[in-house]
Amino acid sequence: MIRFLVIVIFLVTFLILSIPVFFMEWVIGKFNRKTRDNSSLRIVQWGFKSILKVTGVETVVIGQENIPDEAVLYIANHRSFFDILLTYSRCPRLTGYIAKKEMENIPLLSTWMKYLYCLFLDRENIKEGLKTILQAIEYVKQGISICIFPEGTRNKGEELSMLPFKDGAFKIATKTNCAIIPISMNNTAEIFENHFPKVKKTRVIIEYGKPIYPNDLDKETKKHIGDYVQNIIQTTINKNVELL
Repeated sequence: MIRFLVIVIFLVTFLILSIPVFFMEWVIGKFNRKTRDNSSLRIVQWGFKSILKVTGVETVVIGQENIPDEAVLYIANHRSFFDILLTYSRCPRLTGYIAKKEMENIPLLSTWMKYLYCLFLDRENIKEGLKTILQAIEYVKQGISICIFPEGTRNKGEELSMLPFKDGAFKIATKTNCAIIPISMNNTAEIFENHFPKVKKTRVIIEYGKPIYPNDLDKETKKHIGDYVQNIIQTTINKNVELL
């Protein structure tokens, strides 16, 4: 419970102190957008790493060398709020996450998200959802990576289960031929969700799969690319249970 309170205090303090930082970042962006983007990325990554340090989580990372030095589409399974912190704190380059529309209403946090090219997906509005995917495609063309949890929400089922992947997410890759990087995560719900509201020390496994370029796949596999990537992630999380 103490860790939970420390994280809440840190997060609130971080967001309040961000107010003057937003102004400075805005000024920097007027002169050099790339410098602002990089500084915003590192500031948020520092905040996320600080929170993870408070949790005491032990993270085993496999295959991070598989991430190419180019804009990619990260595809990950999703069981915890901490999945975002665990993955974003390791992004080597500017990356926008696709988040649910409700996140846009959170003061200050949504400002950081917009600075970092995050997109807000309205899951109830197909037309707006398509606009979000099209914007993500444009970001990838501009050299900005995108991360999405294609289950559409946190999976609250059994540890090794996954919800069906939504195919729309993969258009970001099929329309740009950017690399898809599968991210497989084990045991992340044990940090918080499995014993809410306590935050507990635990061991998690994160594995980055080898890049998948849609145009290198045969026609049938590309047609069912969501199932193909989900099978890779499922196989990996099954394998990595023995590392916990």
